[in-house]
Amino acid sequence: MTLESFFKENPLVALGFSGGVDSSYLLYAGLRYGAKIKAYFVKTEFQPEFELKDALKLAKQIGADITVIEKNILSNEKVSSNPDNRCYFCKKEIFETICAKAQSDGIKLVIDGTNASDCANERPGIKALQELSVRSPLRECGIAKSEVRRLSQEAGLFTWNKNAYACLATRILNNRPITKELLRKTEKVEDALIAAGFTNFRARVLDEKTMRLEFYE
Repeated sequence: MTLESFFKENPLVALGFSGGVDSSYLLYAGLRYGAKIKAYFVKTEFQPEFELKDALKLAKQIGADITVIEKNILSNEKVSSNPDNRCYFCKKEIFETICAKAQSDGIKLVIDGTNASDCANERPGIKALQELSVRSPLRECGIAKSEVRRLSQEAGLFTWNKNAYACLATRILNNRPITKELLRKTEKVEDALIAAGFTNFRARVLDEKTMRLEFYE
């Protein structure tokens, strides 16, 4: 299967959109191949503001229809208590929200940007997608991350070389409760690192008063 054939078979789809490399290219490809594709960005406490800005910028660049949904993800105790499988509960609630909104908009099929490089055994969130019958065209078509970047660059998408960005919740050790205060402190530190010119790093929360800064090549 190719992306072109996927969108020919499924001309009306809703996309769980993050503004990252994968979902950005998928949004572009859907439009390119003539599908009526609508992007849904769920804004939670786990995303820094620049992620929303990037999502809106990309949608504007390619003329895509985007809906932003505000979600208090910390109201879900299975998420805020931060168990080892937090990602499963978070992903499930986010995509349940997207599926419900898409359904109300008359769209039955929901897709996401999981690519062929993502290992299902290592990503509990993929289990949630499968349970909700969310399809992953990039994965189904065998398109890996490196290929997504290449195709995105050819398409002129500014996201082609965007660094992978795990949500702010990943900065907090499992089983330590997640609070808005910890998330905002983390975001503030990482914003300062971005302003200083750093691009590949993480600010890990060790306790209420201590963070460890990690830098990668």
